[in-house]
Amino acid sequence: MKRFKYAFEGIRALFVKDFHFAGHLIIAFAVMIFGFVFGLDTIEWLFILNAIFIVLITEIINTSLEYTVDLVTDEYHALAKYAKDTSALAVLLAAFYAVITGLIIFLPKLIELFT
Repeated sequence: MKRFKYAFEGIRALFVKDFHFAGHLIIAFAVMIFGFVFGLDTIEWLFILNAIFIVLITEIINTSLEYTVDLVTDEYHALAKYAKDTSALAVLLAAFYAVITGLIIFLPKLIELFT
């Protein structure tokens, strides 16, 4: 049970440090609603859930790295900046992957709906 306690404390710490995570959750929830509306098949759901979790996990890792860098130094250091910037890049790439995946799955369904 302690492991769950620590995970929930991690969620709290995540929301304190990074408001972007809440935005990702809202978008993920909206995408899942669209998935139910459009009746995604199993393979499409797997890709959508994969994209959602990749974004959420990279955001968590990014925030963890920011906490660690902030712990090590409170002064500007180029290497600390690079660590934070490359970690943010990982989140950006994950978000691009999610958008591309969503477009591949939902765009044909939207086109079919309006034609």
